[in-house]
Amino acid sequence: MPEPAAAGAVAAGQEALDRLVGLLDLEQIEEDMFRGRSPEVSLQRVFGGQVAGQALVAVGRTVPADRQAHSLHAYFLRPGDPAVPIIYLVDRIRDGRSFTTRRVVAVQHGKPIFNLSASFARLEPGLDHQVAMPEVPGPDELPTLAERAAPYGDELHFNRLPRPIDLRYVDDPPWVSRSNGPREPTQRVWMRADGVLPDDPLVHVCALTYASDMTLLDSVLAAHGLAWQLDEVVGASLDHAMWFHRPFRADEWLLYDCESPSAAGARGLASGRIFAADGRLVVSVVQEGLLRLRRS
Repeated sequence: MPEPAAAGAVAAGQEALDRLVGLLDLEQIEEDMFRGRSPEVSLQRVFGGQVAGQALVAVGRTVPADRQAHSLHAYFLRPGDPAVPIIYLVDRIRDGRSFTTRRVVAVQHGKPIFNLSASFARLEPGLDHQVAMPEVPGPDELPTLAERAAPYGDELHFNRLPRPIDLRYVDDPPWVSRSNGPREPTQRVWMRADGVLPDDPLVHVCALTYASDMTLLDSVLAAHGLAWQLDEVVGASLDHAMWFHRPFRADEWLLYDCESPSAAGARGLASGRIFAADGRLVVSVVQEGLLRLRRS
């Protein structure tokens, strides 16, 4: 029988995850038009992973059930306002024999804040190879995010927010490693939805799309010994691309292996490979982010 504290943590994680699933369950207000909401938390702008996940839900609702998402390409255009709903307008670009292509624009206050193109395909047999998963400690051997972040209290804003995603950093996160200065531009973290998700494959793809925006740019900051909120650096996602290679469940452990090949012109590039615990490469990710140093 689990200890009361452990049982409470499990219940809190499932509650936060259920709220995330609720955020991804968009309201359809017209054909190819959907409405999404934001959580009632004190954020100045909508989390980019939320908009990307909701946008993928919107396009996925217009695609035949026998086709799975295999890629998406997105641009973040304006900060989202968490106080008002987001309207998602879907354009049915193409329905082919093997591939289905969709485009969606997210709108607030009469202006686009985000756009996404996604492609869906029928599963077919073919060539199959992949790179090997890095050898790292398993998630059960690593401290939880709450344990890592506890010494920093309210200095880290996510200490005040619900956590639908269970994160276990393999390397020290930037807000720990910054005290030792710059290091290799890499970041590896285990992640999973903190509870049980419905079996719908689209929910798992959208939940991982949400999570993929959480730690990717940490690899850029690591190279400079900087951390969000603790140093004079501000950032935002600019664009985001994902390729879905193999089936997975987002409520099972996934290793997010990230690195940054370059940062220049107030922008940082990061790429990530997501592996299932059995070693299968399931997703590849690339993102460029805006990174500006505040002037003192």
